[in-house]
Amino acid sequence: MPRQRPIRTEAIVLRQRPLGDADRICVLFSPTRGRLEAVAKGVRRPLSKLSGHVQPLTCGRFGLAQGRSLHVITEAVTVESWPSLHDDVDRLTEALAMAELVDRSTDLDAASGPLYQLLRHSLGELAGTASPRAARWWFTLRFLDQQGYRPELDACVRCRAEVKPEGNGYSAADGGVVCPTCQGAGVGLRLSSPAFRLLRYMRRSSCDATAQVRVDADTSAELDRHLRLSMEQALDGQLRSGGFLKSLERAEAIGRSAASAAAEREREEQDRAVV
Repeated sequence: MPRQRPIRTEAIVLRQRPLGDADRICVLFSPTRGRLEAVAKGVRRPLSKLSGHVQPLTCGRFGLAQGRSLHVITEAVTVESWPSLHDDVDRLTEALAMAELVDRSTDLDAASGPLYQLLRHSLGELAGTASPRAARWWFTLRFLDQQGYRPELDACVRCRAEVKPEGNGYSAADGGVVCPTCQGAGVGLRLSSPAFRLLRYMRRSSCDATAQVRVDADTSAELDRHLRLSMEQALDGQLRSGGFLKSLERAEAIGRSAASAAAEREREEQDRAVV
């Protein structure tokens, strides 16, 4: 069998998992090769030269050789690491959700240039925005468009009646907005006027412009629900990031409880010192 030529490609590291005592399997996303799984040998050792270049949510240039069953990373140079994604819990959460969408929706060794450009652009926007959640909404709408699941926002998906901002519903299973009559008949979930207007605005606006819009907590939760249902419909299953978010909420709650207990102990010690 002829020896395969090495691969050189730019890629974003979507995630990692351990392999043996010293290696990791890195899931890379390339514009020309799609999703690739490659072994980073020795990367878990303290002096590994690869470790800083293969962290999740890092964009780099990689050299890959074909191993027995997986590619092997022979060289890696970081192009963009987006430090703020790793230093802020909110940004990290949204970035992991974006990476999971790409991971779940792409095939091994299949070119996906437009989606790669969307992910790289969106991670850059997310790294600098004041509204990480809005950046993820913006990415999600365009992700759905690229995957062929563009939500219908101009006419009822059931009866094709033109819709106005008030009184509508949203049916992920049917592919978008439903008019007041169909929603009143039990189709879809309620779609508030602010959520409906923001969905339409995001479709025609940049990520930066979307991040400037002030969104209250109820509308934010509603958008999360509708977009998540659309993503699950597109991917035919629940997303792991939901479990990550619940784990994060539990960790934050534990952290707040620990901080509260520590503050209480400090106050008690101060009171005893005064006495």
